[in-house]
Amino acid sequence: MAKGENASELEAVAVEETSSKKKETVEEKLLEIEDLPGVSDATASKLREAGYDTVEAIAFSMPSELVEVCGIGEATAAKAINAARATMDMGFETGTDVLHRRENIEKITTGSNELDALLGGGIETQAITEAFGKFGSGKSQIGFQLCVNIQMPKDQGGAEAGAMFIDTEGTFRPERIAQIALAKNLNPEQVLSNILVARAYNSDHQMLLLDKAEEEIKKGAIKLIVVDSITSAFRSDYMGRGQLAERQMKLNKHIHTLLKFADKYNVAVYITNQVMDNPGILFGDPTTPIGGHILAHTSTYRLYLRRSKETRRIAKLVDSPNMPDGEAIFNVTEKGIGD
Repeated sequence: MAKGENASELEAVAVEETSSKKKETVEEKLLEIEDLPGVSDATASKLREAGYDTVEAIAFSMPSELVEVCGIGEATAAKAINAARATMDMGFETGTDVLHRRENIEKITTGSNELDALLGGGIETQAITEAFGKFGSGKSQIGFQLCVNIQMPKDQGGAEAGAMFIDTEGTFRPERIAQIALAKNLNPEQVLSNILVARAYNSDHQMLLLDKAEEEIKKGAIKLIVVDSITSAFRSDYMGRGQLAERQMKLNKHIHTLLKFADKYNVAVYITNQVMDNPGILFGDPTTPIGGHILAHTSTYRLYLRRSKETRRIAKLVDSPNMPDGEAIFNVTEKGIGD
C-alpha cells in the first residue's frame, strides 16, 4: 500500500475520532435544559413550570407541545428536541434487552385469586389495565382495593408503595378505603395518607392533573395510578359528532401520557371506563365501551365487568397481549374484593 493511502486512512480515522469526541462533549454539556439550543432562561422557567424539567422530558415531547407551553417557534422547538434526543440512546434494542427490562415488572394482587389468575398474576406495572362495565359492576371497588393492596409487602402481592387516584366522577370514598384497610389489618389513617387524590372537574383539568402528577411519580414513592373514570369528563365536554374528532385527539394524548408513565417509571395504571348500549347490535350483548379504537388499541389489558347474583361479579378478559381470553368470578363484600 502506498504512503499516501496510509496517510489518508490515518487522517480519516483521526477526523472520525475528533467528530466522536466532539459529539461526546456536546452530550456531556447538555445536562440542563438551558443548554439546549434556543432555550433561554425564561423559556426554561416556563418549561419547568409545565413539567418539562429534564433533557429527557424534552426528548420525549413533540414540537407542538413546547410551542404551546412556552411560546417558542416550532423550528426552535424541533431544534431543542433533536439536541435532547442526540444525548440519549433512542434507537433499537434487542429482544433480550426488553426481556431483562420486563424482569422488573411487579404484579399487584386484586384480592381475588381467580381474577389475578385471569390477568396472569394481578395488575401489572409497565401496563394499562382498563375495566369497563355498567354501574355497580365493581370497577371503582377494584380501584379502591388496589390503592390498599399496593401498600402491602411484596410477598403478599403488594409493592410497598403509594397510589395516586384521579377522580372524575366524585366516586372516591375514603371511608371505603379505611374499611378495606381494616380488613387487611392495616392502619386506615396510614393507608389513606399514602394515597394522593385529585378531583378533576373537566377534561382539561384532568389532563393538567396528569401533567403535574409526574413530579410526584418520578420520586419513586408512587407505584399505582388510578383514573376513575378515564372517559367521563371527555364525554361531557365534547358532545355530538361535530366534536368527536377533537375529543378523540385529546383522549389519545391523555392515554399515551399514562402509557409513558407506566413504561418510564415502572408503575401500574388502572383505569375505569363507561359504557353505552350499541343500537346496531340486535343480537347478543349490546354493551360497548366508550372511547372507541383509541382506548381499545392503547389499553394493555381490557376487562369487561358485569354484575351477577348477590355480591358476585363476572370479569371477562377481552384483550391481552399474552393471556388467553377467559372469565373469572369474584366477590365484592365489606372486606373488599375476594373470591
